Amino acid sequence: MKDGLKKGNFLNYSILVPYLLLSAIGIIMVFSTTVPYQLIHGYPPYTQVINQTAFMLLSFVAIAVIFRLKLGALKSKKILGFVMVVLILAMLAARFVFRPLNGAHGWIIIPGFGTIQPVEIAKIFVVWYLSSVFSEKQEEIQNYDIREVFKGKSITQRLIGGWRLPILSLIVIELIMPDLGNTIILTGLVLIMVGASGISWRWFSGYGKIFLVFILGIIGVLFATGGNLIPGSYVNARFRAYVNPFTDLAKSGHQLANSYYAVVNGGWLGRGLGNSIQKNGFLPEATTDFVFPIIVEELGIIGGILVLGVLFFLIGRMLTVGIRAKNPFNSLIAIGIASLLLLQVLVNVGGAIGVIPETGVTFPFVSQGGSSFFVLSLGVAFVLNISADEKRREISELSNQYFTQADQNDSI
Repeated sequence: MKDGLKKGNFLNYSILVPYLLLSAIGIIMVFSTTVPYQLIHGYPPYTQVINQTAFMLLSFVAIAVIFRLKLGALKSKKILGFVMVVLILAMLAARFVFRPLNGAHGWIIIPGFGTIQPVEIAKIFVVWYLSSVFSEKQEEIQNYDIREVFKGKSITQRLIGGWRLPILSLIVIELIMPDLGNTIILTGLVLIMVGASGISWRWFSGYGKIFLVFILGIIGVLFATGGNLIPGSYVNARFRAYVNPFTDLAKSGHQLANSYYAVVNGGWLGRGLGNSIQKNGFLPEATTDFVFPIIVEELGIIGGILVLGVLFFLIGRMLTVGIRAKNPFNSLIAIGIASLLLLQVLVNVGGAIGVIPETGVTFPFVSQGGSSFFVLSLGVAFVLNISADEKRREISELSNQYFTQADQNDSI
């Protein structure tokens, strides 16, 4: 019976297979988008493909290791505190010590290795940290509802006391990078984790409606002001491009306008893999932030929908694991990772097609970017571990019940 309860026998292929498929699509698109750029600029053509493949293989090894870990060790307050301090220092260094890349801060540059973006790790950490905090308060949350999540005698304690101060520190540091896209994702993750903590649904739905009205109000103000909400800032240029990218095709509207051209060029069936026009110097960041328009241009709207379908299927399976999990910590981790992927794809695709202002966030598993791919792969590994652990515990409990009942029948 013990051999049958080995964790490897409970590997969730409905999560693993979509992840592997997206990884393969990512390698293909990195090849398609980077090789022309490398050739035009006289660089070795396959450097970026090799780097992405190396990170993918490293991620596979990490998944194999994490799959066998006992996740209870992740609740250690010493480990959480140590990672928090290191992460805050890394993000401060990325902002104030290391030089910006493409005019933006947020990367730690390691000579001979490449770059690391600490905020990618921060996303997973927010899920991990809040899962640990809220899972230990389930009885109190059940009794006192949202008051337990935001408890404190003073307004200051309720705003920045307990878990809120370290999380707020991460969000504020990312905001002053400035990095609007990842700030939105971190904030959204916190709201979702609070909503999934066990509080009454009326709070989550109520605040969700307020948040939606707030977002719609901001969009209304942007269109009313022509995007001139924060004059002189880089954010203002993106706001103006969001309202109408064709008013400044040479500067602020260049990316979004060429993103539109890529989608139009692709049509329903696409120009064929490798035949994108916009990736050849017309659409900046075609390998990262704007890889989805290139997918549509080469594979068509149908191809883009299929890629999104695979990703949404993966997210749905992760949410199912979280909803069905009996262990609160496991449940919150799985829901948080699924929410992270959902937020990232919505922000990326929304920015690339003009639904929201462009925010500079990568498309999960498909965009070029080793640190993003690796960290999101760690999230997949945790959910695979949780899924197997929950299934094995369920089978073990059913087995024990069966043999207990059998022993009782024999005694009769």
